[in-house]
Amino acid sequence: MIHVCSLSKVEETVTKTGAGRLLSLLAAGTEVMRPASITRENHLHLVMHDIAVAQEGMTMPGEEHVLNLLDFARQWDRSRPLVVHCYAGISRSTASAYIIAAALAPKRDEAELAKTLRALSPTATPSPRLIAIADALLERDGRMSRAIEAIGRGAEAFEGTPFALRIEG
Repeated sequence: MIHVCSLSKVEETVTKTGAGRLLSLLAAGTEVMRPASITRENHLHLVMHDIAVAQEGMTMPGEEHVLNLLDFARQWDRSRPLVVHCYAGISRSTASAYIIAAALAPKRDEAELAKTLRALSPTATPSPRLIAIADALLERDGRMSRAIEAIGRGAEAFEGTPFALRIEG
């Protein structure tokens, strides 16, 4: 099970779910305190801004980020949940949860997965940049990007409500 939350809900979500792994997607300089129950080797911190086009002084999500994310996900034995978070729990984290679910369940329909994501999180607005990179790396021929476009932008919110996404549909 993948649990998605905002930075402010990390400790609570890890404790409540008994998660064994943590994926943090934050801008440079944003501090994240790794919960004591998560070992260093079970925490991946990817530094990137939530942007879709290059901006001076900001780190745009790139292929290396997605490759690291996929490698981290594929090392997960799934015996305990994975918590994925970004600052607000709306864009980078929801994209990453979608990417991980698609990678670990390669036969799962992209549109069904996107609709499930929307049903679980009305605020989810997955990063189109992360989705496009993963779509190419996973050889999904644009299906991931089209599925995320089809669910549209999520409801406006400062912070998303934590939710859980099953790998298999």
